[in-house]
Amino acid sequence: MEQMILCAAGKIKVGKINVDEQEELAVRYGISSIPTLLLFKNGEVAKKTLGYMPKDAVVKFIEE
Repeated sequence: MEQMILCAAGKIKVGKINVDEQEELAVRYGISSIPTLLLFKNGEVAKKTLGYMPKDAVVKFIEE
Protein backbone atom coordinates (compact mmCIF):
# COMPACT_ATOMS: atom_id res chain seq x y z
CA MET A 1 0.00 0.00 0.00
CA GLU A 2 2.98 2.29 -0.38
CA GLN A 3 1.30 3.87 -3.41
CA MET A 4 -1.70 5.02 -1.41
CA ILE A 5 -2.07 8.77 -1.11
CA LEU A 6 -3.14 9.80 2.38
CA CYS A 7 -4.22 13.07 3.85
CA ALA A 8 -5.71 13.82 7.22
CA ALA A 9 -8.68 16.15 7.60
CA GLY A 10 -9.82 16.11 11.19
CA LYS A 11 -10.74 12.56 12.09
CA ILE A 12 -10.91 11.32 8.50
CA LYS A 13 -8.15 9.82 6.37
CA VAL A 14 -8.73 9.64 2.63
CA GLY A 15 -6.88 7.19 0.42
CA LYS A 16 -6.84 6.62 -3.30
CA ILE A 17 -5.50 3.56 -5.08
CA ASN A 18 -5.08 2.55 -8.70
CA VAL A 19 -6.83 -0.83 -8.90
CA ASP A 20 -4.85 -1.75 -12.02
CA GLU A 21 -1.65 -1.47 -9.99
CA GLN A 22 -3.14 -2.78 -6.72
CA GLU A 23 -5.13 -5.76 -7.99
CA GLU A 24 -4.78 -7.63 -4.69
CA LEU A 25 -6.57 -4.83 -2.81
CA ALA A 26 -9.30 -4.68 -5.44
CA VAL A 27 -9.94 -8.40 -5.06
CA ARG A 28 -9.73 -8.28 -1.25
CA TYR A 29 -12.43 -5.60 -1.04
CA GLY A 30 -14.56 -6.79 -3.96
CA ILE A 31 -14.00 -3.71 -6.08
CA SER A 32 -15.44 -4.37 -9.53
CA SER A 33 -16.61 -0.89 -10.45
CA ILE A 34 -14.87 2.49 -10.51
CA PRO A 35 -15.31 4.67 -8.58
CA THR A 36 -15.90 2.71 -5.39
CA LEU A 37 -15.94 4.38 -1.99
CA LEU A 38 -15.22 2.27 1.09
CA LEU A 39 -15.74 3.67 4.58
CA PHE A 40 -13.64 1.93 7.21
CA LYS A 41 -14.32 1.96 10.93
CA ASN A 42 -11.90 0.29 13.36
CA GLY A 43 -10.03 -1.27 10.44
CA GLU A 44 -13.11 -2.95 8.93
CA VAL A 45 -15.30 -1.92 5.99
CA ALA A 46 -18.36 -0.27 7.53
CA LYS A 47 -20.02 0.95 4.31
CA LYS A 48 -19.50 0.69 0.57
CA THR A 49 -20.94 2.61 -2.37
CA LEU A 50 -20.36 2.43 -6.12
CA GLY A 51 -20.43 5.12 -8.77
CA TYR A 52 -19.93 8.86 -8.92
CA MET A 53 -21.37 10.94 -6.08
CA PRO A 54 -21.37 14.73 -5.78
CA LYS A 55 -19.62 16.24 -2.76
CA ASP A 56 -22.85 16.68 -0.77
CA ALA A 57 -23.70 13.00 -1.22
CA VAL A 58 -20.21 11.93 -0.13
CA VAL A 59 -20.48 14.06 3.03
CA LYS A 60 -23.91 12.55 3.78
CA PHE A 61 -22.54 9.03 3.18
CA ILE A 62 -19.74 9.65 5.67
CA GLU A 63 -21.93 11.28 8.31
CA GLU A 64 -24.67 8.60 8.35
